Amino acid sequence: MTTLTQSVARPRATTAPQRVRRGLSGKVASAVAIVIAVLWTTPTFGLLLSSLRPEDQIKSTGWWTFFSDPQLTLENYQQVLFGTSSSSGQMASFLINSIVITIPSVLLPLALATFAAYALAWLPFRGREWIYIGIFALQIVPLQMALVPLLSFFSQGVDVFGVHILPAWDLEGPGRFVQVWFAHTCFALPLGIFLIHNFMSELPGELMEAARVDGATHGAILRKLVLPLVGPALATFGIFQFLWVWNDLLVALIFAGGTAETAPMTVRLAQMAGTKGNEWQRLTSGAFVSVVIPLAVFLSMQRYFVRGLLTGSVKG
Repeated sequence: MTTLTQSVARPRATTAPQRVRRGLSGKVASAVAIVIAVLWTTPTFGLLLSSLRPEDQIKSTGWWTFFSDPQLTLENYQQVLFGTSSSSGQMASFLINSIVITIPSVLLPLALATFAAYALAWLPFRGREWIYIGIFALQIVPLQMALVPLLSFFSQGVDVFGVHILPAWDLEGPGRFVQVWFAHTCFALPLGIFLIHNFMSELPGELMEAARVDGATHGAILRKLVLPLVGPALATFGIFQFLWVWNDLLVALIFAGGTAETAPMTVRLAQMAGTKGNEWQRLTSGAFVSVVIPLAVFLSMQRYFVRGLLTGSVKG
Protein backbone atom coordinates (compact mmCIF):
# COMPACT_ATOMS: atom_id res chain seq x y z
CA MET A 1 0.00 0.00 0.00
CA THR A 2 2.83 2.39 0.84
CA THR A 3 4.57 1.62 -2.45
CA LEU A 4 1.37 2.34 -4.37
CA THR A 5 0.91 5.67 -2.57
CA GLN A 6 4.50 6.69 -3.25
CA SER A 7 4.17 5.80 -6.94
CA VAL A 8 0.98 7.85 -7.22
CA ALA A 9 2.40 10.86 -5.37
CA ARG A 10 5.68 10.85 -7.29
CA PRO A 11 5.77 13.82 -9.73
CA ARG A 12 5.84 13.01 -13.40
CA ALA A 13 9.19 13.65 -15.08
CA THR A 14 9.20 16.47 -17.58
CA THR A 15 10.40 15.82 -21.09
CA ALA A 16 13.01 17.85 -22.94
CA PRO A 17 10.47 19.71 -25.16
CA GLN A 18 8.48 20.65 -22.05
CA ARG A 19 11.59 22.03 -20.35
CA VAL A 20 12.50 24.01 -23.45
CA ARG A 21 8.96 25.38 -23.74
CA ARG A 22 8.98 26.34 -20.07
CA GLY A 23 12.35 28.07 -20.43
CA LEU A 24 11.25 30.03 -23.49
CA SER A 25 8.13 31.24 -21.70
CA GLY A 26 9.97 32.42 -18.57
CA LYS A 27 10.67 35.96 -17.46
CA VAL A 28 14.26 35.97 -18.68
CA ALA A 29 13.27 34.79 -22.15
CA SER A 30 10.50 37.38 -22.30
CA ALA A 31 12.92 40.15 -21.30
CA VAL A 32 15.41 39.03 -23.96
CA ALA A 33 12.63 38.98 -26.57
CA ILE A 34 11.60 42.51 -25.62
CA VAL A 35 15.20 43.76 -25.87
CA ILE A 36 15.60 42.14 -29.30
CA ALA A 37 12.30 43.65 -30.48
CA VAL A 38 13.35 47.12 -29.31
CA LEU A 39 16.76 46.84 -31.01
CA TRP A 40 15.12 45.52 -34.18
CA THR A 41 12.55 48.32 -34.44
CA THR A 42 14.82 51.21 -33.39
CA PRO A 43 16.26 51.80 -36.91
CA THR A 44 12.76 51.83 -38.40
CA PHE A 45 11.60 54.26 -35.74
CA GLY A 46 14.61 56.48 -36.41
CA LEU A 47 13.89 56.34 -40.14
CA LEU A 48 10.31 57.45 -39.52
CA LEU A 49 11.38 60.36 -37.32
CA SER A 50 14.04 61.45 -39.81
CA SER A 51 11.54 61.44 -42.64
CA LEU A 52 9.29 63.80 -40.66
CA ARG A 53 12.00 66.27 -39.54
CA PRO A 54 12.83 69.52 -41.35
CA GLU A 55 15.73 69.49 -43.79
CA ASP A 56 18.03 71.70 -41.72
CA GLN A 57 17.65 69.48 -38.64
CA ILE A 58 18.20 66.27 -40.58
CA LYS A 59 21.47 67.59 -42.01
CA SER A 60 22.76 69.01 -38.73
CA THR A 61 21.62 66.65 -35.93
CA GLY A 62 20.71 63.02 -35.37
CA TRP A 63 17.14 61.75 -35.12
CA TRP A 64 17.53 61.12 -31.36
CA THR A 65 17.74 64.90 -30.78
CA PHE A 66 14.09 65.15 -31.84
CA PHE A 67 12.97 64.73 -28.23
CA SER A 68 14.81 67.88 -27.11
CA ASP A 69 13.52 70.01 -30.01
CA PRO A 70 10.48 68.30 -31.57
CA GLN A 71 9.61 69.66 -35.02
CA LEU A 72 7.62 67.72 -37.60
CA THR A 73 6.82 68.42 -41.23
CA LEU A 74 5.36 66.56 -44.22
CA GLU A 75 7.34 68.59 -46.74
CA ASN A 76 9.77 65.74 -47.38
CA TYR A 77 6.93 63.38 -48.34
CA GLN A 78 5.33 66.03 -50.51
CA GLN A 79 8.60 66.59 -52.38
CA VAL A 80 9.36 62.89 -52.69
CA LEU A 81 5.94 61.86 -53.99
CA PHE A 82 4.69 64.89 -55.92
CA GLY A 83 7.67 67.21 -56.38
CA THR A 84 8.29 68.58 -59.86
CA SER A 85 11.89 69.73 -59.55
CA SER A 86 14.79 67.61 -60.77
CA SER A 87 16.06 67.15 -57.21
CA SER A 88 12.75 65.81 -55.90
CA GLY A 89 11.92 62.14 -55.75
CA GLN A 90 8.86 62.15 -58.07
CA MET A 91 8.10 58.71 -56.66
CA ALA A 92 4.33 58.65 -57.11
CA SER A 93 4.59 57.13 -60.59
CA PHE A 94 7.31 54.73 -59.42
CA LEU A 95 5.02 53.63 -56.56
CA ILE A 96 2.29 52.81 -59.07
CA ASN A 97 4.82 50.91 -61.19
CA SER A 98 5.83 48.84 -58.15
CA ILE A 99 2.21 47.91 -57.51
CA VAL A 100 1.66 47.04 -61.19
CA ILE A 101 4.76 44.83 -61.15
CA THR A 102 4.18 43.16 -57.79
CA ILE A 103 0.52 42.08 -57.90
CA PRO A 104 0.71 39.97 -61.11
CA SER A 105 4.17 38.72 -60.11
CA VAL A 106 2.59 37.28 -56.96
CA LEU A 107 -0.71 35.98 -58.33
CA LEU A 108 0.71 34.27 -61.43
CA PRO A 109 3.27 32.02 -59.70
CA LEU A 110 0.84 31.41 -56.84
CA ALA A 111 -1.81 30.07 -59.23
CA LEU A 112 0.59 28.07 -61.41
CA ALA A 113 2.42 26.61 -58.41
CA THR A 114 -0.90 25.53 -56.87
CA PHE A 115 -1.99 23.68 -60.01
CA ALA A 116 1.42 22.05 -60.46
CA ALA A 117 1.67 21.06 -56.79
CA TYR A 118 -1.77 19.42 -56.87
CA ALA A 119 -0.86 17.49 -60.01
CA LEU A 120 2.42 16.27 -58.53
CA ALA A 121 0.80 15.34 -55.21
CA TRP A 122 -2.49 13.69 -56.22
CA LEU A 123 -2.49 12.89 -59.95
CA PRO A 124 -0.80 9.53 -60.60
CA PHE A 125 1.24 9.61 -63.80
CA ARG A 126 4.54 8.15 -64.88
CA GLY A 127 7.63 10.19 -64.07
CA ARG A 128 6.08 12.61 -61.60
CA GLU A 129 8.77 11.84 -59.00
CA TRP A 130 11.50 12.78 -61.47
CA ILE A 131 9.65 15.95 -62.40
CA TYR A 132 9.41 16.87 -58.73
CA ILE A 133 13.13 16.19 -58.22
CA GLY A 134 13.94 18.36 -61.23
CA ILE A 135 11.80 21.22 -59.91
CA PHE A 136 13.46 20.90 -56.52
CA ALA A 137 16.91 20.99 -58.14
CA LEU A 138 16.07 24.24 -59.94
CA GLN A 139 16.14 26.03 -56.60
CA ILE A 140 19.92 25.80 -56.49
CA VAL A 141 20.33 27.62 -59.82
CA PRO A 142 21.39 31.23 -59.12
CA LEU A 143 18.98 33.81 -60.48
CA GLN A 144 21.83 35.71 -62.11
CA MET A 145 22.62 32.74 -64.39
CA ALA A 146 19.19 33.03 -66.07
CA LEU A 147 19.24 36.78 -66.70
CA VAL A 148 21.26 36.70 -69.94
CA PRO A 149 19.32 33.76 -71.50
CA LEU A 150 16.02 35.42 -70.55
CA LEU A 151 17.12 38.75 -72.00
CA SER A 152 18.17 36.98 -75.19
CA PHE A 153 14.81 35.18 -75.28
CA PHE A 154 12.94 38.49 -75.05
CA SER A 155 15.07 40.38 -77.56
CA GLN A 156 15.94 37.66 -80.12
CA GLY A 157 13.47 34.84 -79.68
CA VAL A 158 14.45 31.16 -79.85
CA ASP A 159 16.48 29.53 -82.63
CA VAL A 160 17.18 25.78 -82.71
CA PHE A 161 19.72 24.62 -85.30
CA GLY A 162 19.00 27.69 -87.38
CA VAL A 163 15.22 27.23 -87.23
CA HIS A 164 13.34 30.22 -85.80
CA ILE A 165 10.88 28.69 -83.32
CA LEU A 166 9.75 31.67 -81.27
CA PRO A 167 9.92 35.30 -82.39
CA ALA A 168 11.35 38.13 -80.35
CA TRP A 169 8.95 39.89 -78.01
CA ASP A 170 10.05 43.42 -78.94
CA LEU A 171 8.06 45.02 -76.13
CA GLU A 172 8.37 48.72 -75.48
CA GLY A 173 6.88 51.13 -72.95
CA PRO A 174 4.30 49.63 -70.57
CA GLY A 175 4.53 46.35 -72.48
CA ARG A 176 7.82 45.71 -70.70
CA PHE A 177 5.84 44.96 -67.55
CA VAL A 178 5.04 41.60 -69.16
CA GLN A 179 8.75 40.75 -69.26
CA VAL A 180 9.09 41.44 -65.54
CA TRP A 181 5.99 39.36 -64.73
CA PHE A 182 7.33 36.48 -66.81
CA ALA A 183 10.78 36.63 -65.20
CA HIS A 184 9.48 36.77 -61.63
CA THR A 185 7.05 33.94 -62.33
CA CYS A 186 9.83 31.72 -63.67
CA PHE A 187 12.10 32.45 -60.74
CA ALA A 188 9.36 31.85 -58.15
CA LEU A 189 7.84 28.61 -59.45
CA PRO A 190 10.45 26.12 -58.11
CA LEU A 191 10.13 27.34 -54.52
CA GLY A 192 6.35 27.75 -54.79
CA ILE A 193 5.77 24.26 -56.16
CA PHE A 194 8.11 22.73 -53.59
CA LEU A 195 6.49 24.53 -50.65
CA ILE A 196 2.85 24.00 -51.64
CA HIS A 197 3.46 20.39 -52.71
CA ASN A 198 4.82 19.56 -49.25
CA PHE A 199 1.59 20.82 -47.68
CA MET A 200 -0.71 19.14 -50.18
CA SER A 201 1.03 15.78 -49.97
CA GLU A 202 0.38 15.70 -46.20
CA LEU A 203 -3.40 15.84 -46.64
CA PRO A 204 -5.18 12.58 -45.76
CA GLY A 205 -5.76 10.39 -48.78
CA GLU A 206 -9.13 9.34 -47.33
CA LEU A 207 -10.45 12.84 -48.00
CA MET A 208 -9.55 12.59 -51.68
CA GLU A 209 -11.02 9.11 -52.00
CA ALA A 210 -14.26 10.20 -50.35
CA ALA A 211 -14.53 13.18 -52.69
CA ARG A 212 -13.96 10.98 -55.74
CA VAL A 213 -16.58 8.50 -54.53
CA ASP A 214 -19.04 11.39 -54.30
CA GLY A 215 -18.30 12.19 -57.95
CA ALA A 216 -16.14 15.26 -57.47
CA THR A 217 -13.77 16.16 -60.29
CA HIS A 218 -10.18 17.22 -59.73
CA GLY A 219 -11.19 20.84 -60.22
CA ALA A 220 -13.88 20.56 -57.56
CA ILE A 221 -11.53 18.77 -55.17
CA LEU A 222 -8.89 21.44 -55.59
CA ARG A 223 -11.32 24.32 -55.24
CA LYS A 224 -13.58 23.08 -52.44
CA LEU A 225 -11.36 20.73 -50.46
CA VAL A 226 -7.65 21.35 -50.98
CA LEU A 227 -7.45 25.14 -51.17
CA PRO A 228 -9.18 25.79 -47.82
CA LEU A 229 -6.82 23.31 -46.14
CA VAL A 230 -3.60 24.70 -47.63
CA GLY A 231 -4.58 28.35 -47.23
CA PRO A 232 -1.78 29.05 -44.70
CA ALA A 233 0.80 27.63 -47.12
CA LEU A 234 -0.51 29.82 -49.93
CA ALA A 235 -0.38 32.87 -47.66
CA THR A 236 3.19 32.04 -46.63
CA PHE A 237 4.40 31.75 -50.20
CA GLY A 238 2.42 34.84 -51.20
CA ILE A 239 4.08 36.93 -48.49
CA PHE A 240 7.55 35.70 -49.42
CA GLN A 241 6.95 36.42 -53.08
CA PHE A 242 5.44 39.84 -52.40
CA LEU A 243 8.41 40.94 -50.30
CA TRP A 244 10.87 39.55 -52.82
CA VAL A 245 9.29 41.29 -55.83
CA TRP A 246 8.65 44.56 -54.01
CA ASN A 247 12.28 44.84 -52.87
CA ASP A 248 13.76 43.60 -56.15
CA LEU A 249 16.10 45.90 -58.03
CA LEU A 250 18.09 43.69 -60.40
CA VAL A 251 15.28 41.97 -62.32
CA ALA A 252 13.21 45.14 -62.64
CA LEU A 253 16.19 47.20 -63.78
CA ILE A 254 17.12 44.68 -66.47
CA PHE A 255 13.71 43.80 -67.87
CA ALA A 256 11.68 46.95 -67.15
CA GLY A 257 14.40 49.55 -67.64
CA GLY A 258 15.17 52.63 -65.59
CA THR A 259 12.59 55.03 -67.03
CA ALA A 260 9.72 56.53 -65.03
CA GLU A 261 7.28 54.74 -67.35
CA THR A 262 8.05 51.23 -66.08
CA ALA A 263 10.70 51.36 -63.31
CA PRO A 264 9.67 50.49 -59.71
CA MET A 265 10.51 52.38 -56.53
CA THR A 266 13.71 50.46 -55.89
CA VAL A 267 15.19 51.80 -59.12
CA ARG A 268 14.27 55.36 -58.19
CA LEU A 269 15.72 54.98 -54.69
CA ALA A 270 18.97 53.71 -56.19
CA GLN A 271 19.06 56.70 -58.53
CA MET A 272 18.42 59.12 -55.66
CA ALA A 273 21.14 57.52 -53.56
CA GLY A 274 23.63 57.65 -56.44
CA THR A 275 22.97 61.08 -57.93
CA LYS A 276 21.24 63.10 -55.19
CA GLY A 277 23.55 62.55 -52.25
CA ASN A 278 23.22 66.17 -51.16
CA GLU A 279 19.44 65.72 -50.87
CA TRP A 280 19.63 62.66 -48.65
CA GLN A 281 16.89 63.98 -46.34
CA ARG A 282 14.49 62.85 -49.07
CA LEU A 283 15.95 59.37 -49.07
CA THR A 284 14.53 58.79 -45.58
CA SER A 285 10.99 59.64 -46.62
CA GLY A 286 11.39 57.74 -49.88
CA ALA A 287 12.69 54.67 -48.06
CA PHE A 288 9.83 54.80 -45.57
CA VAL A 289 7.27 55.08 -48.38
CA SER A 290 8.73 51.92 -49.89
CA VAL A 291 8.51 50.16 -46.51
CA VAL A 292 4.91 51.04 -45.63
CA ILE A 293 3.09 48.81 -48.13
CA PRO A 294 5.06 45.55 -47.53
CA LEU A 295 4.86 46.21 -43.79
CA ALA A 296 1.07 46.58 -44.00
CA VAL A 297 0.82 43.40 -46.09
CA PHE A 298 2.92 41.40 -43.64
CA LEU A 299 1.02 42.61 -40.57
CA SER A 300 -2.35 41.92 -42.16
CA MET A 301 -1.29 38.40 -43.20
CA GLN A 302 0.82 37.60 -40.14
CA ARG A 303 -1.58 35.10 -38.59
CA TYR A 304 -1.71 33.09 -41.83
CA PHE A 305 2.07 33.33 -42.18
CA VAL A 306 2.67 31.93 -38.68
CA ARG A 307 0.04 29.25 -39.16
CA GLY A 308 1.64 28.25 -42.44
CA LEU A 309 5.08 27.93 -40.83
CA LEU A 310 3.70 25.81 -37.98
CA THR A 311 1.44 23.57 -40.05
CA GLY A 312 2.79 20.05 -40.00
CA SER A 313 5.24 20.71 -37.17
CA VAL A 314 2.88 19.30 -34.54
CA LYS A 315 1.17 15.96 -34.91
CA GLY A 316 -2.09 14.96 -33.37
